Amino acid sequence: MYFDKKFYNNRRESDYSSRKNFYRSPYPNRYSRDRGPNPYVTNIREATLCNNTFRTALWTGEYLQLTLMSIDVNDDIGLEMHPDVDQFLRLEQGQGLVKMGTDKNNLCYQKNVSKDYVIFIPAGTWHNLINTGNTPIKLYSIYAPPNHPHGTVHVTKEDEEH
Repeated sequence: MYFDKKFYNNRRESDYSSRKNFYRSPYPNRYSRDRGPNPYVTNIREATLCNNTFRTALWTGEYLQLTLMSIDVNDDIGLEMHPDVDQFLRLEQGQGLVKMGTDKNNLCYQKNVSKDYVIFIPAGTWHNLINTGNTPIKLYSIYAPPNHPHGTVHVTKEDEEH
């Protein structure tokens, strides 16, 4: 394990009650391998909260994909649109602002979201989720059909952009 100063600086005092919240492991955890398309059962809340990568594909099938995401404080998913993919997001931790619209320059639908909220994003909709809280947003995303190659792991947002 190693100490991540950026992670430490974005935490509240109450978040240090357990070691797993204080340190980030550079090593994969049991949720870091894509299990699809095989049958698979997991505790999704635990898997989501244990994830410290920007995006990790946990299960990729022929028609559906589940990814785990962690969005740092003052960061966002990034404005994007999937022309042929519906998307479902569920927040397990954190708070943010979701923006959506049919034009990337006019995101007229905006909603504050937090733990236990779900977001439905129809195919062809421009969208972004901005972390407005004091802790990383931990969420899982379901794509139908899959949007990322089997086994995708983006440790940071910058990894996705390359």
